[in-house]
Amino acid sequence: MTYCVGAMIDAGLVFASDSRTNAGVDNVSSFRKMKVFEHPGERVIVLVNSGNLAVTQATLNNVDQAIRRGALPNLMSVPSMYDVAELLGAALREVRLRDGPYLMQNNVDASASFIIGGQIAGEPMRLFLVYSEGNFIEATQETPYFQIGETKYGKPIIDRVVVGDTSMDDAVKCVLVSFDSTMRSNLSVGMPIDLVTIERDRLTIQHRRRFDEKDPYMTSLRKSWGEGVRNAFAALPNPDWR
Repeated sequence: MTYCVGAMIDAGLVFASDSRTNAGVDNVSSFRKMKVFEHPGERVIVLVNSGNLAVTQATLNNVDQAIRRGALPNLMSVPSMYDVAELLGAALREVRLRDGPYLMQNNVDASASFIIGGQIAGEPMRLFLVYSEGNFIEATQETPYFQIGETKYGKPIIDRVVVGDTSMDDAVKCVLVSFDSTMRSNLSVGMPIDLVTIERDRLTIQHRRRFDEKDPYMTSLRKSWGEGVRNAFAALPNPDWR
């Protein structure tokens, strides 16, 4: 299992992904689940992925090789983020059609999904969730974020905080708290956490950081959040049994 988030606010985009991959309790590994395609000033695209690791890696390799070979269309040539999502969905569908039957013969889940977003010069920022079947949906003001993987533990905090006018710093804090909540409740999600931010109309990555177990900011955030939740709980009124 894994956990990834992509959030779109007025200020820009925030993406984060964990790095834990497991095939049972005795086979836990760490793999980066974030990929960045960037031509500063012209386009910036970020992908995070969840699901069968071989399927996601093959999908990313196919879109990357298309760029390297100069095959058209590719992620760095199409004119819109909608076209980017279509290309990724088609690449995912192709890999699943090729490998899926063989994986199913051995009862291996071949499902995979992506969050992909960014901005291309001449159009606004956009954010998409690409399903395992290759189709996708787009984020809106009413639904400004997507999660994939182990979503349930981190969802409540994001629902309460992330709206259009949330600041970039608050969005980053909220996303990291959602990871802390998820890691506390599910051992299949774990550090390092990769995080990037893209400011609106800047067309380049502004901040990129990897948080590990010893990261001082993450340690401080985890401690402050835990204490804050306990203090807020202690301040709640007791039930009125009259």
